[in-house]
Amino acid sequence: MAIKKSELYSSLWKGCDELRGGMDASQYKDYVLVLLFVKYVSDKYLGDDFSPIEVPDAGSFQAMISLKGNPNIGEGINNIIANLAEANDLRGVIDVADFNDEDKLGKGKEMVARLTNLIAIFENPALNFKKNRSDGDDLLGDAYEYLMRNFATQSGKSKGQFYTPAEVSRIMAKVVGINTAKRQDQTIYDPTCGSGSLLLKAADQAPKGLSIYGQEMDNATRALAQMNMILHGHADGIILQGNTLADPLFKEENKGLKRFDFAVANPPFSAKAWSNGFNPFDDEFKRFDGFGIPPAKNGDYAFLLHLIGSLKNDGKGAIILPHGVLFRGNAEAEIRKNLIEQGFIKGIIGLPANLFYGTGIPACIIVLDKFNIGERQGIFMIDGSRGFVKDGNKNRLREQDIHKIVDVFNKGLEVPKYSRFVSVDEIKDNDYNLNIPRYIDSQESEDIQDIRAHLLGGIPKDDIEALGKYWQVYPGLKGELFEVIGEGYLGLRVGNDEIKPTIFNHGEFIHYSVEIEGIFNSWKNEHLLLLSGLEKGDNPKKIIDELSESILEAFAGRSLIDKYDVYQHLMSYWLETMRDDVYILVQDGWVANLTPILNKKGTATDYTCELIPKELIINRYFVEERAKIEELESKRDEIGREMEEIQEEYGGEEGLLEEVTNDSGNITKANITTRIKEIKGNSEFEEEVKLLRVYLRLIDEQSGLNKQVKDGEKLLNDLVLKQYKLLTANEVKSLVIDDKWFPSLWESINSEMERISQRLAQRIIELADRYGETLYDLENDVNLLTNKVEKHLQLMING
Repeated sequence: MAIKKSELYSSLWKGCDELRGGMDASQYKDYVLVLLFVKYVSDKYLGDDFSPIEVPDAGSFQAMISLKGNPNIGEGINNIIANLAEANDLRGVIDVADFNDEDKLGKGKEMVARLTNLIAIFENPALNFKKNRSDGDDLLGDAYEYLMRNFATQSGKSKGQFYTPAEVSRIMAKVVGINTAKRQDQTIYDPTCGSGSLLLKAADQAPKGLSIYGQEMDNATRALAQMNMILHGHADGIILQGNTLADPLFKEENKGLKRFDFAVANPPFSAKAWSNGFNPFDDEFKRFDGFGIPPAKNGDYAFLLHLIGSLKNDGKGAIILPHGVLFRGNAEAEIRKNLIEQGFIKGIIGLPANLFYGTGIPACIIVLDKFNIGERQGIFMIDGSRGFVKDGNKNRLREQDIHKIVDVFNKGLEVPKYSRFVSVDEIKDNDYNLNIPRYIDSQESEDIQDIRAHLLGGIPKDDIEALGKYWQVYPGLKGELFEVIGEGYLGLRVGNDEIKPTIFNHGEFIHYSVEIEGIFNSWKNEHLLLLSGLEKGDNPKKIIDELSESILEAFAGRSLIDKYDVYQHLMSYWLETMRDDVYILVQDGWVANLTPILNKKGTATDYTCELIPKELIINRYFVEERAKIEELESKRDEIGREMEEIQEEYGGEEGLLEEVTNDSGNITKANITTRIKEIKGNSEFEEEVKLLRVYLRLIDEQSGLNKQVKDGEKLLNDLVLKQYKLLTANEVKSLVIDDKWFPSLWESINSEMERISQRLAQRIIELADRYGETLYDLENDVNLLTNKVEKHLQLMING
């Protein structure tokens, strides 16, 4: 059975719950990630004489299992990890956390229970990596990233800087051109690598891989990075520990800095103690020569200049820094001027605020390129500050935001209010200030009020013409909605409540919707072979890459609908559903495996199928059976409503149902039967007996229908479970591709059409409401109200 990403993530995060209470959230990772590492290498490499990792029996996860419930479990886990570390030269990497620390894990039985439960979580058969065939998709690496992101979120301001959001890492990798790397011996470097996520995401863009180098000051974080390298298949990545600015550890024989083909960095923002340990005015590596010395209490430019000094003469890099580096004065202004004049800065990408862990301030990516620096005539700028989605207490870049930034930057596309190439001369005229709003006005146009329209009525023609992108697609709709009522002013031909129906029922709207559906169907048909041809061992990332790039191309240049919005619908569905499905398929093939639902005793009470939910089987094979159940449910619900009406009319104090209603407000069959026996034959209660017998009949009918529904559902469920076993590979393909994936995708993309037209309708209604009452109407209303008040006052005076 394939390991689903979502299942893996939730299981691993559950492990963190076992550690709560005894330590800070930022320390969870030191324990959970080490166990993840031990579990993975044990499953993959135990008993393999040719593996890159040696897993001794006494250093394996299997050895940990034998410690469950052992009073010395903490010490035992430490010894197992030490054995694995010793066998693979991983001392100081995987043995940083102390599993026998009573202050963090509790004393005696508390520690034993906590660590036993933690091992049991990783012992789950669903987390068996031995047969996982999707190594190329970094299943474990992505799980590691998931945990790092969650740890960063919970670690607070001071401890979340070990992790760079994967979305930003992907942008940096793509805009520095790592995809152009031709050889594996080309190098990439991160001087403040943290957990290594930025390095790995960047290296992942190289077709043949890269040689990885990183330095990190914190030893525990450096250990995380080294494990991250191994889990991502980059065990040869070199991660060293030390202060990069004071003691850069990657040097050439002549003591100068080692130079790299590519470099990326997300250094600590505005570090105040950046010069501790060395004298920047006498820097042996001459990193500040020709630029200037950064301010004593702000190290942003120190890291940038170190990055430049670490690049080859044709090297390319990207660094994340706070927006202040673009406009702050004094020493930083001088450095910025020299960088611009010498041509080191290729581009600047403004990012949304509250994106990074550890700070909420907005940041930017500064793209550096040493190739042909003397010929650079300007800097390409992007204002990406508005493209994001709220994700808890942070902002997050969506897939469409990432792709748009990368496309626009790499193609040098000038997009109004979003991007432009700014010449060095223009920057010089602005005193070398690089603040993005000076060059790109991304603010929405002001919604101007028309005084004449407020006075005399009518919607200004200019406001309607501003909706020109809609009229290009729906030219006839404009004439159906509006009529000229004066020079420069239009009136509505329909009432406000008819605006939406007029739009949605218009022939041009329907025609455009059909056209968009045709584009989707063409794209779908082009990729049926790709999806139906999925085989065991295929790489899921290659699948989604091909699908997503082609859907962008299919919807490029279309009016109204934004190709990046369509792309986002695909990527959202991929992350929510389709990715797990593809993982199952490349692991198990085109089979519909059933998973038992177990009760507390471990007995299977039912079965589910993740790949093909029961609803798909019912829709394809058992429509009539479901219709019969729905008919019974409808009859049952009708009886329920009839009973409610009787209760509403005859319930409550002194009502005919009062005596059969218990303290909880319920009417039971037993109460009714008892009451009938008590009053039967008494003419005084004849009406009550008659009502009670009607209600009793309804209870019996409802009960009978409930039984029929239950029996019908059981029969249907049995039929569905039998059908799963009869499915051929082609039927599974059809159910997954034709019944599940493409209908869900189309429903999502089609909703974009509705949103587009809703925005048009809302704008028209807004304008109609704004100018619907003229000054004359308001004055008339005031006069009427004034007259009414005066009449009331007069009546009060006259008594």
